[in-house]
Amino acid sequence: MGGVGDGSTLTSGTPGWDTEDRPTTARLVLADGTIFEGMGIGATGSAPGEVCFNTAITGYQEVLTDPSYAGQIITFTFPHIGNVGTNDEDLETSNEEAATGVIGCVIKTDITEPSNYRSTSHLNEWLKARGIIGISGLDTRALTNLIRERGMPNGVIAHNPDGVFDEDALLDQARAFPGLEGMELARAVTTDDAYQWDETSWSWGDGYGRVAKAKYKVVAMDFGAKRNILRLLADQGCAVKVVPATTSAEDVLAENPDGIFLANGPGDPAATGDYALPEIKKLIDSGKPMFGICLGHQLLGRALGGTTLKMNHGHHGANHPVKDFTTGKVEITSMNHGFAVDANSLPDGVTETHRSLFDGSNAGLEAHGGRVFSVQHHPEASPGPQDSHYLFARFVDRMAEAKGK
Repeated sequence: MGGVGDGSTLTSGTPGWDTEDRPTTARLVLADGTIFEGMGIGATGSAPGEVCFNTAITGYQEVLTDPSYAGQIITFTFPHIGNVGTNDEDLETSNEEAATGVIGCVIKTDITEPSNYRSTSHLNEWLKARGIIGISGLDTRALTNLIRERGMPNGVIAHNPDGVFDEDALLDQARAFPGLEGMELARAVTTDDAYQWDETSWSWGDGYGRVAKAKYKVVAMDFGAKRNILRLLADQGCAVKVVPATTSAEDVLAENPDGIFLANGPGDPAATGDYALPEIKKLIDSGKPMFGICLGHQLLGRALGGTTLKMNHGHHGANHPVKDFTTGKVEITSMNHGFAVDANSLPDGVTETHRSLFDGSNAGLEAHGGRVFSVQHHPEASPGPQDSHYLFARFVDRMAEAKGK
């Protein structure tokens, strides 16, 4: 596979090519000049983004509707994507009116016919309806190795059923994409208006439920919130009011919440922090319990005096081991982030509570005696393991302690 990353073109005949001898109808063009050829799926056209890889073997629909992927082209390392079809229950974006977030997807094998009783549509048609461009049949292992070695590249994904491409123009488009560093994306995926959430988790035979009697009132700042995060808050007896990312601290506190939740989301936390950090600092000073995840974790880290950095290839998957220093236990987590809190930048009074066992990067922190805490991973497990569900109970415990005082 020599030549990857040096401006070469990977075509049929390349080891790992997964289609028959037929005209290719899609391209993935990287800013370094590497061109991957394959078969187009989903929407037609072209779109630039940052190319990452995801190692999860289940939950591709949840991944493709996670707002944290805004601005990115996802390479699935698991070869069989689309085999259980799609449905309307497994969407994770909480704002259907906003852009889906993800730019495109890259898969190895052709999509098979759905084989699951919950399926209501073929992945190809679902991608097309959501405007997501895809490419199948290329060597995803070669692409993943490139990303691991050189970092997440900018690229353009293109699909034309006629198989005709202006590759020079696509390369120019890839090189013109500014990249996610310095890019503010939360505004593009946040809710337009505040709303109440009371839906609880899905259960076999019953589907989703509703909170019977709420014990706590939580305001969730939506930087790109996933639905299952909100459901797990509801599972804990929380009445959740979801508010836009740009909501002021004064408006949040006017709701008199028992706790404040900072949701996941896409983009550079330094850019989102331009408008969010002043409000988050006021919320910290309010004395209310606070819980953040993913982008919310990074914003809390910055608000508490730390810094964030861009990672080489990020963490994207459902098999990431994280150690919780507060319990001494190791949990397997679901992650999706290309930025991280720099643990070495955390000031006195801010404690690192979780750490990735893959690369030692920060995965959690707490301050103010544990009243304010956050984690980098997605503890709601959609998709992914459920090892981190205890964090929602921990948040409720903090609220109960605050109410008791």
